Amino acid sequence: MKAVQFADHGDRDVIEYGEFPEPDPDRGEVLVDVKAGALNHLDVWTRRGMPGIDVEMPHIPGSDAAGVVEAVGEGVTRFEPGDHVAVSAGVSCGNCEFCRNGEESLCVSFHIIGEHVRGVHAEKASVPAENLVPVPDGVDWEVAGSASLVFQTAWRMLQTRADIEAGEKVLVLGASGGVGHAAVQIADHAGCEVFATASTEEKLAHAEDCGADHVIDYEANDFADEIAALTGKRGVDVVVDHVGEATYPNSLKSMAKGGRLVTCGATTGPNPGAGLNRIFWNQLSVIGSTMATPGEVDDVLGLVWDGTFEPRVREVLPMSEAARAHEMIENREGFGKVVVRPDSEL
Repeated sequence: MKAVQFADHGDRDVIEYGEFPEPDPDRGEVLVDVKAGALNHLDVWTRRGMPGIDVEMPHIPGSDAAGVVEAVGEGVTRFEPGDHVAVSAGVSCGNCEFCRNGEESLCVSFHIIGEHVRGVHAEKASVPAENLVPVPDGVDWEVAGSASLVFQTAWRMLQTRADIEAGEKVLVLGASGGVGHAAVQIADHAGCEVFATASTEEKLAHAEDCGADHVIDYEANDFADEIAALTGKRGVDVVVDHVGEATYPNSLKSMAKGGRLVTCGATTGPNPGAGLNRIFWNQLSVIGSTMATPGEVDDVLGLVWDGTFEPRVREVLPMSEAARAHEMIENREGFGKVVVRPDSEL
């Protein structure tokens, strides 16, 4: 088969699309004939190399994909050949105290397909059955292959960790990205007043189309000042910040007393100043969140499959142009998800 792969960490020139041994499903695994998959910023970090994470080389990236079940390994009863499935990339042990308590994303051995182990941007992928979600036959492959990681992440952030309520004010930073555009839709669906930041008029218009009530060009304006003006200096109840060092100080400034900041990443750096004085004086909460539990995945993807939420796709490229897909993610080109499909599917 052919697969996107790299044999060394580095710039985009390390990416190749070439022959790779076709996997056989082990016990508990499912062989998927991949029809489409989406990139996440995680793919860029993995390609560049992250401290403390050693991957087997050559590495196949990709945490999102959807396709048709081709074969099942011993012991698999949930799926059979011909089923349509999507990948949910968070892998847990099922046995530790957190897994047994239904908090699989807190698993002591939690890891992510495509980051810690080989991913699914290939013509075929062998995936644990527990990491597959059924997809209704009528769902487009681009939708099925691009929804899982960002919508489950945004759902857990807002619904479980931040525990949003109708009528609350929610600020979503980087609303043009995968998690950002999912968070806008989820907050709007929950009945919140949604504030969103992006960097161009086109991206701001897309954010409004996703449900944002107020949009802020963060390159032209200080978003904390804009939030103060829009809320009568009150601030927002919840900030969704996956940007990190570049935005964290203004995120704290944008929060109402008793507000919650929820984060799932730190694209611009992980170590901003803590801002403890503002945190204790305004009694703020800073909340971490990673991926989602299987139940949360089922809940949010059910709302994607029925059309309540929509992964916005900015570009569909052949897997042989994976380097260009990485470039679009790195340069923040466009709004929404970048999808790749095996060349044989195009």
